[in-house]
Amino acid sequence: MSSLSNRVAAITGASSGIGLACAKGLAREGVAVMLGARRRDRLDTAVGEIEAEGGRAAALELDVTREADMVRFIAEAQARFGRLDILICNAGFGYYGTLEDTPADVMRRMIDVNYVGTFLGARAALPVFRAQRSGHLIFVSSIVGRRGIPFMGGYSATKAAQAGLAESLRSEFAGTGIHVSCVYPISTRTEFLDAMARDYGHAVSGLGPKQSVDAVARSVVACVRHPRPEVYPHRTSRALAVLNIVAPAFTDRMVRKYGRRRDTLAEPQQPDGRT
Repeated sequence: MSSLSNRVAAITGASSGIGLACAKGLAREGVAVMLGARRRDRLDTAVGEIEAEGGRAAALELDVTREADMVRFIAEAQARFGRLDILICNAGFGYYGTLEDTPADVMRRMIDVNYVGTFLGARAALPVFRAQRSGHLIFVSSIVGRRGIPFMGGYSATKAAQAGLAESLRSEFAGTGIHVSCVYPISTRTEFLDAMARDYGHAVSGLGPKQSVDAVARSVVACVRHPRPEVYPHRTSRALAVLNIVAPAFTDRMVRKYGRRRDTLAEPQQPDGRT
């Protein structure tokens, strides 16, 4: 089993959910982790928890949609830990609703956070990886980036964009020491659904099988240890992507049950864009 000691990872959206679970999982394997997110208090708590377990961690408050923030994030990781080996682009949020019900400003924000944030992160890290002729980009997409589900068209589109970017970069760096991986979790027990209820006034159920953040983190750690192009933490979900290729009309009917609205809250709030 290859050792991860002395490697350095930078992770966006790392104050909670999958990002935080990945940070803790990597830290336990000896990786120094640089955490990035908008919520300073949660970042400080996360760093404290990792250090209490004997890990090495630091954090930077940032907005993934700002290029200057992402450049500073990469530079800070290098300054704190002396190098950078891994960038995990995880920050993101979703919206539930028909296309007509999806506000244009929310769609633009999803594109900015989910896709442009990934683009800016990769753009900031790649000069470092090129110079050292090694590195690993990991994009946390979603299974809906491989097969869209009802009422989450905007979110599915941004996750598919991440997948397209990963595929292009993989081709560009094939045969080199720079690896690019895309992770496709299924519905994961995080603040994601709670955030949709809080920010947009409705809750969602029926999003198919569930998995834990720790299950996703274990798959990511395994991918860091042995890089591979695509990661399906819920193994059977790969079959959905394959089925969609060979029988798209059948898959259309099969996924209609996913994405059902559970209830509608009285007073929707404006999104705060926290990642």
